[in-house]
Amino acid sequence: MQFFVDTAIADEIRELNDYGLLDGVTTNPSLIAKSGRDFKEVVAEICQIVDGPVSAEVAAMDHAGMMAEARVLAALADNVVVKLPLTLDGLKACRQLRADGIRTNVTLCFSANQALLAAKAGASYISPFLGRLDDIHLDGMALIHDIRVIYDNYGFDTEILAASIRSGNHVKEAALAGADVATIPPAVIRGLASHVLTDKGLDQFVRDWQATGQSIL
Repeated sequence: MQFFVDTAIADEIRELNDYGLLDGVTTNPSLIAKSGRDFKEVVAEICQIVDGPVSAEVAAMDHAGMMAEARVLAALADNVVVKLPLTLDGLKACRQLRADGIRTNVTLCFSANQALLAAKAGASYISPFLGRLDDIHLDGMALIHDIRVIYDNYGFDTEILAASIRSGNHVKEAALAGADVATIPPAVIRGLASHVLTDKGLDQFVRDWQATGQSIL
């Protein structure tokens, strides 16, 4: 499974990219607003940090506005993926951008039918929001399973990008469900490497090694 980081903070992206853990980045207007910086400058900087896809979201809600903004965003870097809302206007823009060779990420997906429409429109990625479904007592992971079956049934090439990830367990379950990508907050990515027994074992190794009085160097 590919790992994208869900942030617009350049320093966090650099850190995780240096570990070799990142395949891409997702952003949205809310995340970039928190950075307090110019939207296009932030997107361009992130695209220089990582080689993989960088999702940058349009702000317009109408088809003409989406198309105009999409062309500006796509011109920022070769690895920009234009993020579109899962609305009829968004799907129309998705179809047109696909025909123009511009990759898209259709976002805010909450049903299998929505995911089916996005695939038919030619989306490069579909972003089902797991945590937000869980928040209203629906099974977000079941949605990943359903989309996987539908896409496999019909040979759609749209990749399932599990979003609104809240925990390491979400990451594991999304991988088991067959998500192609998970976009994950930085803290959750770091936490995937942690386990109490790993920490305990390392503490014991360090004590045992120190007791030998030896040095490898």
